[in-house]
Amino acid sequence: MPSTVPHARSRTRHGSPLAGALVVALGLGLLVAPLAALPAVAADEPGVVLNEIESDGDTTDWIELVNASSASVDISGWVVKDNDDTRTDAIPAGTVLAAGEFYRFDQPAMTFGLGREDAARLYLADGVTLVDEYAWTQHAATTYGRCPDATGAFGLTAVGTPGAANDCTPAPTPTATPSDGPAADVIVVNEVESNGDDTDWLELYNLGDVDVDLSGYVLRDNDDTKAYVLPSGSVAPAHGILLIDQLTAHSPGFDFGLGGADMVRLFAPDGVSLVASYGWSAHAATSFGRCPDGTGEMRETTVTTKGAPNNCALPVKINEVESSGGTPGDWIELVNLADASIDVSGVVVTDSDTAGHRYAVPAGTEIAPKGYLVLEEAAFGFGLGSADAVTLFDADGTTVLDTASWTAHAATSWGRCTDATGSFGETALPTKGTANRCAGEVVVETWPGGAQVRVLDDESAFGGDLSGLDYATGANGAELWAVENGNGLLYRLVPSGEDWVPAAGWTAGRTLRYPDGSGTVDAEGVTVQGGSVYVSSERNNAQSSVSRPAVLRFDGAATSAGSELVASAEWNLASDFPGLGANAGLEGITWVPDADLVADGFRDERTGAAYDPADYPGHGDGLFFVGVEGTASVYAYALASDGSFDRVATIATSFALVADVQYDRGLLWVVCDEACDGRTATYEVDGTGVFAPTHVYARPAGMTNVANEGFAIASTCVDGHAQTFYADDADTDGFSLRAGTLDCTTGTPEPTPTPEPTPTVSPTPEPTPTATPTPEPTATSTPEPTPEPTSTLPGTPDAPDEGDLTDENRGVIDAPSEVRAGGSIRVELDPALAGTTVNVWLFSEPTSLGAAVVASDGGITVRIPATVPAGEHRLVVTDADGAILAWTELTVTGAELAVTGGDATASALSVIGGLFALAVGIALLRRGRRTAV
Repeated sequence: MPSTVPHARSRTRHGSPLAGALVVALGLGLLVAPLAALPAVAADEPGVVLNEIESDGDTTDWIELVNASSASVDISGWVVKDNDDTRTDAIPAGTVLAAGEFYRFDQPAMTFGLGREDAARLYLADGVTLVDEYAWTQHAATTYGRCPDATGAFGLTAVGTPGAANDCTPAPTPTATPSDGPAADVIVVNEVESNGDDTDWLELYNLGDVDVDLSGYVLRDNDDTKAYVLPSGSVAPAHGILLIDQLTAHSPGFDFGLGGADMVRLFAPDGVSLVASYGWSAHAATSFGRCPDGTGEMRETTVTTKGAPNNCALPVKINEVESSGGTPGDWIELVNLADASIDVSGVVVTDSDTAGHRYAVPAGTEIAPKGYLVLEEAAFGFGLGSADAVTLFDADGTTVLDTASWTAHAATSWGRCTDATGSFGETALPTKGTANRCAGEVVVETWPGGAQVRVLDDESAFGGDLSGLDYATGANGAELWAVENGNGLLYRLVPSGEDWVPAAGWTAGRTLRYPDGSGTVDAEGVTVQGGSVYVSSERNNAQSSVSRPAVLRFDGAATSAGSELVASAEWNLASDFPGLGANAGLEGITWVPDADLVADGFRDERTGAAYDPADYPGHGDGLFFVGVEGTASVYAYALASDGSFDRVATIATSFALVADVQYDRGLLWVVCDEACDGRTATYEVDGTGVFAPTHVYARPAGMTNVANEGFAIASTCVDGHAQTFYADDADTDGFSLRAGTLDCTTGTPEPTPTPEPTPTVSPTPEPTPTATPTPEPTATSTPEPTPEPTSTLPGTPDAPDEGDLTDENRGVIDAPSEVRAGGSIRVELDPALAGTTVNVWLFSEPTSLGAAVVASDGGITVRIPATVPAGEHRLVVTDADGAILAWTELTVTGAELAVTGGDATASALSVIGGLFALAVGIALLRRGRRTAV
């Protein structure tokens, strides 16, 4: 578990090994890979270091130095700074420290104060040569000091000792001794949020009749070394709530995170007497809270209510309403928001006449987890009008749980968009008893590979927090690189039979450090490129409440020895993400070669023109794409050799968050974890030059909804399948690494939307059966098999017969008469097709342009592949069964940009507002990555 003590950035004055390596490389005329800006190189070691710091508590702030050498050192004129370079105080003339002597730098020579989030820095008299420094993110309850003196790491001391040896007596171990102070028996933990909000937080509730001052009380999680002293003014009002939040750059708070299996504990100011506590074994989907406030049992809440009374309402909402033309009549659909079944016996449903038209749901009625319940007009006994409303009351008949109203009948139905959680609007089509379908929403397709996954690791191989993955081919064959975010570890895995195991010397992983050798990298994503390993990180776990979204490069990791790897470069992207939460930063990372981007007509959002690699000198020959959890988007960056960076593109996703990204043979794969039911999306460059969505896939049917934060695809096809890899951050059932398959054979059927369960009211809710695909054989790790040159991803339905195109079946269709190859056009169909999934074809050579759901106005947007030959063609639209709905003539002109690449052509169809469901063909050839700089 990472330390909570703020990290020290101490440097000796012999110079950096990295700087030395840089000099050698430049001397040999070598091209050096990107390096972040290095700190000033220190001079010869003087033997004087920072030893103790007081930033809050004494009458003045002070900084203590100690001479760690065996000889006297004259420090006259040496410069002391805090974190502001404009504050420069010189040590008085005539100050000589004998060997082992302590020196307290204080007022009046010290003219500045030390803040809650600050630093102390010591320079030689030139004010440039750094001797030593230490930074912190909150005041110490005592002081920060080295233990042992002069040589040890900085930590909390037992008591301040200015001008004398530090007191490193360990603090007493907290016990469960009940407190007998004013907070005893009246202060309880009321709500805890450990995952999901921008910060972790908790509420304390005061059961008493008078306010209780908790200033100086100590908060800990399950680690006794982590402590946060509640600041002055921390008062829990009588029968009220005191919110304790996590530290951010803008507000104070506790400097540690709350984990999936963790606890919060409040101690009296002595740090020993326990006042209140609550523990849990896994994150709540919302939060854990008392219902009712203060006195109820802790349970998973309906929604989080930070600093406000807890929401203990039944987690059920009105989800969809049919008021006209329903089968057999009007109906009302309810949805269960919880992850467990709920009993809705006795809840009351009304129309706008809340007094006269009331229907109580029968006793014994339950709604399955995340499931639906349909109430029929024949049961509730009243019709729904064109201007009407539905209100849902709790079983007491008076507490309103939800309400929805409308002013006219919907052409389809009224429903929440997005399903279950969004606001009410007109749906794309009625979906009685299943998830709502809304214009602009994605059709989720069956995973285009094997339905089953298998475990690859031993139960003891990893202890959790395994995150990003990347597949590569090394000197000795296939390798799988993995990162672990809790302890900041990098693993190199190799095949062993049908399993994958850490390579020799990698059983415990390698600890990752920042370029100065400090910190614990919160390693979330990994990609291997040009002999180096690149890691994406959210923060330094040694300062876990401070956002540090960064890409770090580790050179020669595969051949390195030892237990630690120090980054040779860092690109800290924090300036591009102001206000980003510490636990909401960079997740996945992947590299895309410039050659592919140029060939695909990729557009640079900075210049507004076609991407030109020459605009970014020193960036190598590719861009790094990073997924950011907090924005649910992917960003393309040019990382330069001088440590600078430029954002080239932003790719918004439909997911709640981005857990990993992978670029694999023309497709950008974007992964969401259990927050999105394990879905994965593909993106490719469209006719406008941007990465557009092409598919959203459900997780393999045989895989449970685990915390897959890592995803990788093998570079070769074996028996028609490419192996896929998943990293489970939660180590579910004791296993962190799993494998599945991705089809790479031709002629496979069009993926179909994943069915949703369909509960009914009577006699017993039964879900619509879901077909279970036949398990595919699992690909083995055969080294270097011969790639199949004509294999493509699935997605080509049977083409209609061109001879069937007649004037009688032209149908309703309106489209431009001309389009350039690689461009997109808007196609208007019969609005009666709204919500229908259609397939689009181009003739004379039948080319599938994919599938889409028709928008409410009858429109779709079609992209013409850049490789389609110029000339006269016919655009054909069919239904899901292949029947021709409409067709029209279309002239294709030559593409503006040449397209190069694999043996098969990627075709795409994108739908306005993100509505899509594509069939895409892409050659699965051996990965050929270029060298990045």
